[in-house]
Amino acid sequence: MTPEEEQLRKIAEDQPAFSRFMGITLISFTRDRIVAQLVVRDEMANRNGVLHGGAIMAFADNLGGTAASLNLPPGASTTTMESKTNFLRSVTIGQTAVAECVPLHRGRTTSLWQTTVSDESGRVAAIVTQTQLVLRP
Repeated sequence: MTPEEEQLRKIAEDQPAFSRFMGITLISFTRDRIVAQLVVRDEMANRNGVLHGGAIMAFADNLGGTAASLNLPPGASTTTMESKTNFLRSVTIGQTAVAECVPLHRGRTTSLWQTTVSDESGRVAAIVTQTQLVLRP
């Protein structure tokens, strides 16, 4: 593993406690694409027995923040400054939701990420776009 790959691995694997609480598992990560999964548990359901919209948004927000972090200059950090979610279908309890996060824009002060959340059969459940602010030291 190259020093750069090792640095990216450390950044990607340094997930916040909330991510671990949700049960998010990173499958793969590069500066250009992150894939993760989330087993839908009862505790994540809404009153209709499917994955709560807030859980979908939190899943995508975590991936967008991770993706932005992989692309930061040394010493900088990031925070979400805007997020928009389009809900297209539900993900039922017991399924594994899969998300893919890719960049739409990587600038000096902001980055824009799109996360597509799908059910385990590959049907798109939600598309989330979020803007990350680059916080310089």
